[in-house]
Amino acid sequence: MPPTSSPPRHILICGTGALANLFAARLVASGAEITILGNWPEGLAALREFGVRLVQSDGTERTFAVRATNDPEACQGVRYALVLVKAWQTERTARQLTVCLASDGLALTLQNGLGNDQILTQHLGRERVALGVTTTGATLMGPGCVRPGGEGVISLGEHPGLGPLKVLLKQAGFKVETIDDVDALVWGKLVINAAINPLTALLRVPNGELVERASARLLMQDLAQETAAVAEAKGIRLPFYDPVAAAEDVARRTASNRSSMLQDVTRGAPTEIDAICGAIVREGERQGVPTAVNRALWLLVKAAIQERVNSICAP
Repeated sequence: MPPTSSPPRHILICGTGALANLFAARLVASGAEITILGNWPEGLAALREFGVRLVQSDGTERTFAVRATNDPEACQGVRYALVLVKAWQTERTARQLTVCLASDGLALTLQNGLGNDQILTQHLGRERVALGVTTTGATLMGPGCVRPGGEGVISLGEHPGLGPLKVLLKQAGFKVETIDDVDALVWGKLVINAAINPLTALLRVPNGELVERASARLLMQDLAQETAAVAEAKGIRLPFYDPVAAAEDVARRTASNRSSMLQDVTRGAPTEIDAICGAIVREGERQGVPTAVNRALWLLVKAAIQERVNSICAP
């Protein structure tokens, strides 16, 4: 990695969903050149014709020009990539990055769920993968069209090559922090995801509604506490003292946001429930920690839609 902390000019974003579009818009606004690598035909077509359309809460809209492609060969030599695809798409994206990421390049995953960085590392090597999470919210309004859903934080694990990318993300207006304990980083986000995403998907409500409904709030608390208990059994020290308060705080700060899982369920697309509640249940079984509420939500979300991972084209 280059020793300079100067921000890179060109960034590859993997994904065509809500966060991919939001990050692209804000990075272009800060002066970066963005290429989006995806597999959703309608999303790519809209991005090529209009660019990213960013819709504010007052209805005003701005557009940001990006390059969009489904061909990793067209992205060869890229130095920095943001991985913002769904967890079930990580394997495919990792294979694509073996083609387009430079030998000294760096892929930063900001995805939901467990195991994404391991998949990327298997294909790219440990030195070319950095791990982070974000609580920033966004709602996909249509192909290439996104509405911000609440300001969050980008938390990054330590990596010697992340300096220039941190500078760029801060220039784009993101709040960025670095955490030494990567496991704490991942499991802290998992607590938030488990407490918010499946409930919003099943109840078909935005994040903030969960803290307004007494029964939903109780379920939210149970999900957060179960997940924290599994993390504790694994010897992981979470980045917050109170998992329930942390989850509720994110729900309030992203009150108008429709979670990514709600957006998936609404359009009948595959969800990340296996990498969130499913992963918590599996880890709970290994550690001997009960996860009855996570198991129930895992199965309910899977029953809510007919998943066709191998036949559906989704962002």
